[in-house]
Amino acid sequence: MPAEAISNLERQALRRTALRILPLLMLCYFFAYLDRVNLSFASLQMNQALELTSSAYGLGAGLFFLTYCICEVPSNLLLQRFGATRWIARIMFTLGLCAAAMALVRGRASFYTVRLLLGAAEAGFYPGILYFLTLWFPAAYRGRILAMFIAAIPVSGIIGAPLSGLLLSLNGVAGLAGWQWIYLLEALPAIMLAPVVMLRLQDGPAEAAWLPNAEREWLVGQLESERQEVERQRSYSVLQSLTSPRVLLLAVVYFSNVCLLNSITFFLPQIVKGFGLGNLQTGVVVAIPSVLALLALLLWGRRSDRRKERYGHAALANFVGGASLLVSVLVKDPSARIAAISVAFAGTLAFTAPFWSIPGTFLSGAAAAGGIAAISALGVIGGFLSPWFTGLMKDALGDFRAGLGIIALLAMVAAGLLFLVGHSRPARTAPLQTRLTAAKEIKP
Repeated sequence: MPAEAISNLERQALRRTALRILPLLMLCYFFAYLDRVNLSFASLQMNQALELTSSAYGLGAGLFFLTYCICEVPSNLLLQRFGATRWIARIMFTLGLCAAAMALVRGRASFYTVRLLLGAAEAGFYPGILYFLTLWFPAAYRGRILAMFIAAIPVSGIIGAPLSGLLLSLNGVAGLAGWQWIYLLEALPAIMLAPVVMLRLQDGPAEAAWLPNAEREWLVGQLESERQEVERQRSYSVLQSLTSPRVLLLAVVYFSNVCLLNSITFFLPQIVKGFGLGNLQTGVVVAIPSVLALLALLLWGRRSDRRKERYGHAALANFVGGASLLVSVLVKDPSARIAAISVAFAGTLAFTAPFWSIPGTFLSGAAAAGGIAAISALGVIGGFLSPWFTGLMKDALGDFRAGLGIIALLAMVAAGLLFLVGHSRPARTAPLQTRLTAAKEIKP
């Protein structure tokens, strides 16, 4: 087949696949993430209603990640066994139910319990989708594809923050508080998406009847060729992937990034509210960092693909995230603080696409499912510790600055470690990278 025909076939196959898969996955992640973090806006009313201190609130926010971490690897291995489509649909349904149950909490005990249940219900979703995308898209395109998927995080801030601020105004309607309406109304879409996932998604291009034969054959062949190339370098068992020094290193770096993300996400509404703004105004201001983060995420993912380099891109983004958060705690002017936090959030999310493109360069199959889940599970311990730690520091010192500053320094150190390790092992990743097809524009 002529080279030009192959190029057109490749472009058509990837565009068609992206159009079929990405919008639904982004929608699922939008509501899954919103149901995880809408606690930050509910807290503007809920903390007073339930008599929660900052440390108690931080602990409840973090407990989600405790069960999320414990259930992460088993969930991803079950996904690989029973099929990604079925498991993702199950996750959407159960996380929606648990998210709605947050409207029923009446005190600390029930608050902590439901957050633990929500973490267990959602466990495996994010790494499961990351693994699922490796079943559909060749490695040369994963930076931008992951960026498109992860864009659901800043989009949830752009749309979800003002929406949550608006829903607080329903306080007293039908005898429910505004914070209860947030949980109920934002949980329903997750439940409704479960059957849509079952109907629209398949577990790989070989099962995709909607792909023309030539495109399906090209995509299956390309992915199989890459899998064989990865396994020629070294074939990992599931156990080896879980104990690999490279996996553990990536988990440490991801830990620092999760600390950054959650320290910003769970406390930004309270910080902004402290400037003297109303609930709706707070929602609008909180959406500003998400706009910048969305642009940074998409552009940095594409740049990582073009340069075929992952470690440096991920390290620089994490360093910028940490350094900017540190700046935000050193300045006093509200506008300057919001600007610094916006850059911090942009760096924090720009990290994700190049970072999650790294595991697929040395893991495949069940080892990839287990390894990705291990990185995510160990990393999201930061999701448990960082909100609790930030809340404790707030209660002890009366301000969020000290806790955020320490987390910022941690991220900067981890970024330096990732950069040094990535540039000390070029021979391990170069063989695969030099065999990848040059990435082309995908415009789904």
